[in-house]
Amino acid sequence: MEALQVMEAFKKLYGEGGDIRLFHSPGRVNLIGEHIDYNGGYVFPCALDFGTFGAVRVREDSIVNLASTNFELRVSVNLEDLSFKSEDDWANYPKGVLKLMKEEGHTIKGMDILISGNIPNGSGLSSSASLELLIGVMVNDLFNEGKIDRVHLTNIGQRAENEYVGVNCGIMDQFAVGMGKKNKAILLDCSTLKYRYADADLKDYTLVIMNTNKRRALN
Repeated sequence: MEALQVMEAFKKLYGEGGDIRLFHSPGRVNLIGEHIDYNGGYVFPCALDFGTFGAVRVREDSIVNLASTNFELRVSVNLEDLSFKSEDDWANYPKGVLKLMKEEGHTIKGMDILISGNIPNGSGLSSSASLELLIGVMVNDLFNEGKIDRVHLTNIGQRAENEYVGVNCGIMDQFAVGMGKKNKAILLDCSTLKYRYADADLKDYTLVIMNTNKRRALN
């Protein structure tokens, strides 16, 4: 879905009116350093130009409604109870981010949210990290005046996946999504989070990403 389509789908689902904001979070691909991030080494990822849209409208209560154009499951949660529930499936990723941000004392209010992504699920292009950073930036901009450091938001995303969902991923996915820049790759030391950008203008060359339809999953 494109941006306008996401906005129209949001209005169809939740109704017209109010201030509806649209956010976008990229996917990522790693160029060098597979399986290095959770071992504390150097990786060389870059953000992609496709990823995850999120349309959101703030509510007057403490209810967060989560829906997606990619999945039939819709989940409604109260910010007073953000406990993990296996039946909430994909919604546990945004719930984990909300829970950790709330525990850290950041401001969060009720929201109606529609997610729409074009990253193949389980493809190794970080659809979960894209969703986590989408929610983190959304909460940061809507309720916290953008004051939460972006690197810290990547850490919250990783913790949500490690501690809440139970996936033992490293920091690379969230870092590449949260810190990616156009035509840049990131040389990241996963043990210290020291990083620097490198030009990635491919000019006449093309980076080919193949969808093998073989699902990738971490335990």
